[in-house]
Amino acid sequence: MRLIVVDDNDVTGDALVHKLRQRGHHADRKRRGSDLLVTHHRYHAVILDLELPDMSGLTALRKLREVSSVPLVVLTADTDERSVVRALRSGADDYLVKPTRVAELTARLYAITRRLPVRAVPEPTTVVVAGDVRVDLAAGTVEVAGRNVQLTRVEFAVLRALVEQPGTAVSRQQLLDRIWGDAFVAVSHALYVHVNALRTKLNRPGLITTIHSYGYRWNPIAAVANSIAVESMAVDALAGRTA
Repeated sequence: MRLIVVDDNDVTGDALVHKLRQRGHHADRKRRGSDLLVTHHRYHAVILDLELPDMSGLTALRKLREVSSVPLVVLTADTDERSVVRALRSGADDYLVKPTRVAELTARLYAITRRLPVRAVPEPTTVVVAGDVRVDLAAGTVEVAGRNVQLTRVEFAVLRALVEQPGTAVSRQQLLDRIWGDAFVAVSHALYVHVNALRTKLNRPGLITTIHSYGYRWNPIAAVANSIAVESMAVDALAGRTA
């Protein structure tokens, strides 16, 4: 299984990831609730701590359940019965207390995924193509109609966050937190400026869509439509010259 461990404790989090990998799982560790909300679609199941630096684990869980039913086990040091009840009522599939035996944890994960069939998770891709726009995430390059487009570091970070979730609305808070490290101290106007600069450089209307009062969305369908329109105009122009 592809697993995401959301735990800001470097010692326990990294140790758990190591043990899961030894058992043949693909496991990654994230520190923040916002990281989970941005990347959950890449994984078959989630292991979530309740103590996170940017939001409570319960808040992250509730936000996740608004958009996904991915299997999730809470793994935390909190033994309070009220915490267990709140987590299960908020959408957790199971609740374990640290320290836990990895064999038991994986057994519970398998039990959950048997009840909820494992979703097909696409393999990570490094090249994203939308119409005549080509984004190479590994090389950090962007081409439009075969021409290289120079982006700043922040512009490319914004682009990466959007293209990794095509067709999905990404909130301003998620973008601010991912790019600047803290959505609460970053300046929202700065994000607006970088998004507008990115749109200008790509010059593909509709490719980056604004979601009113929420955020932005990468819309590859618009890029394909633009490419067809550009090709049609070129054909018409050629026909006019040869007529």
